[in-house]
Amino acid sequence: MISKDYIIIDPHGMHARPATALLRLARQYKSDFSIKKDGRLIQMKSMLNILSAAAKCGDTISILIEGEDEADAVTAFDYFFNEEMKNF
Repeated sequence: MISKDYIIIDPHGMHARPATALLRLARQYKSDFSIKKDGRLIQMKSMLNILSAAAKCGDTISILIEGEDEADAVTAFDYFFNEEMKNF
């Protein structure tokens, strides 16, 4: 299992557009994905689950990745949170 922390950089936080893009990204991999925020563990199975984390700009979330392609997935998630989140 890989656990990685990310800071939400979108000024509007994790809203519908980035949540949808994050879900699409997760669905490209066989691994299981979860978000951990404020002690809550949220399965990344739907956009509503992702939005329920209520991640605002400046918040830190942890993404937990577990599965056979977790190493590849973490690279894609790094790019998503550090680059793509700037464009929503």
